[in-house]
Amino acid sequence: MEAETRDSNDKICGQDNHESTFYSKAAQYWAQIPPTIDGMLGGFGMISQTDIAGSEKFLKLIYKWPDPPGKQTALDCGAGIGRITRCLLQKHFEVVDLVEQNPLFLDEAKKSLESCPRIGSYYPIGLQSFEPESNKYDVIWCQWVLGHLTDDDFVKFFESCKKGLRSNGIIIVKENMSGGDVEKDDQDSSVTRPMQVFKELLHKAGLKLLLNHRQRKFPQCLYEVRMLALRPTFCLEGKDASGSLHEKALRKQSEECSEMSEM
Repeated sequence: MEAETRDSNDKICGQDNHESTFYSKAAQYWAQIPPTIDGMLGGFGMISQTDIAGSEKFLKLIYKWPDPPGKQTALDCGAGIGRITRCLLQKHFEVVDLVEQNPLFLDEAKKSLESCPRIGSYYPIGLQSFEPESNKYDVIWCQWVLGHLTDDDFVKFFESCKKGLRSNGIIIVKENMSGGDVEKDDQDSSVTRPMQVFKELLHKAGLKLLLNHRQRKFPQCLYEVRMLALRPTFCLEGKDASGSLHEKALRKQSEECSEMSEM
């Protein structure tokens, strides 16, 4: 496993280990992309409704847990033009904050969400430099953005996210998964990691993977997309029998969700 994460770092930064180049190339790429749904989704704007429907099912499943997160505040990470906030998060939370480093995308998000009373703060910063406010968020949502972080910054970011969670808070990740190897995209300066590398990095960050579901009904030409629900490991320690019952409830709900997804 350590060899796999080293391979991931090598592919991200290259032989010269130039992390700054990795980030600057990504910023240059996204600066040329129009602030539209089609632009955010790489020319696959037609999947937006299917994507949101899958995320809605996953989020509702989490709120069936014995100890669900609250519904006060959510954080949209790598928010782009605010698609996920507008179509999903603002319907479930009293306040939604957005993090997005591209100024053009952030301006478009502000315009599209201007009439929404549930928007909190906009943070014009990359996730590699962002640290959420402590004990603020019930749900931290990260979708199609983590491939733009180096492995070290991936771990650092999630370590910060743990501190940003409120009691019973959850981190939700929705990302492409490669079939086996870490795959580098030189055009947008990103990587697509396999599930085993995700698990290793999340473990390093001190996070426990509670749910892992596949997004259904996407075109076959796309990567497999996984939705992951995470909690800090320290929140789940010492739960003996109650923890066991919690795990059983999660497994049962996971099976029910899988059956629904096939429909």
